[in-house]
Amino acid sequence: MAEAADRNGAAERIGYITRVQSFSACHRLHSIHLSDEENKKVYGKCNNPNGHGHNYKGSLMIDHVTGMVMNLTDLKRCIEEVIMDPLDHKNLDKDVPYFASVVSTTENLAVYIWDNMVKVLPPNLLYEVKIHETDKNIVVYRGE
Repeated sequence: MAEAADRNGAAERIGYITRVQSFSACHRLHSIHLSDEENKKVYGKCNNPNGHGHNYKGSLMIDHVTGMVMNLTDLKRCIEEVIMDPLDHKNLDKDVPYFASVVSTTENLAVYIWDNMVKVLPPNLLYEVKIHETDKNIVVYRGE
């Protein structure tokens, strides 16, 4: 576990908590900046005009110095507001305005979640957004 110095120079321990949340959504990988042929070439079967779905599993890791990182009930409320309400059982491309002009890749989904979680969490608390698109495809975003 990482350590940070307190005001007196003594080492304080930094704790991390992670909350995992599953949600289902469909999307179509399709860029408005590419022709239909280019989209088919780049995204293959994921460019199906009718879309395709995933049972995503996302986790948020937050950190803070010693003690209770965050009340888990408050974290659950934030996840409901940012992930479950706008994304669960939705068509990302049609139901989430952000994806009207941004390709709904899992990488961009992680950025969307990050950008919206930092709005509802206390400042500088969010450490990582991790999304399992499948058992083998995982995206990690840390705000870079």
